[in-house]
Amino acid sequence: MVYITEDLIRKRAEHNEGLIFSLEEISLHQSDIEKIENIDKWCRDLKILYLQSNLIDKIENVSKLKQLEYLNLALNNIQKVENLAKCENLKKLDLTVNFIVE
Repeated sequence: MVYITEDLIRKRAEHNEGLIFSLEEISLHQSDIEKIENIDKWCRDLKILYLQSNLIDKIENVSKLKQLEYLNLALNNIQKVENLAKCENLKKLDLTVNFIVE
């Protein structure tokens, strides 16, 4: 299982000189991540989050990302759209090729 760690985020924040607290966009795609966690601790101003092509089965731990506008969770294992009510600025959610059931 791959965890979202501060080190992983720093590596993916090369375009921001490794500064993660001011990140507005991060791409954590194709990383075998199984759980959304810790991002809200270090990246509170995030507007765009790419998590496509991972192993995520639940939308969680995004409610503190108040600036989030775009969340890409395509090609994961998500079965239910949930825990997004507090993401007031979310304009686009990509859940293409998931396992959503009603």
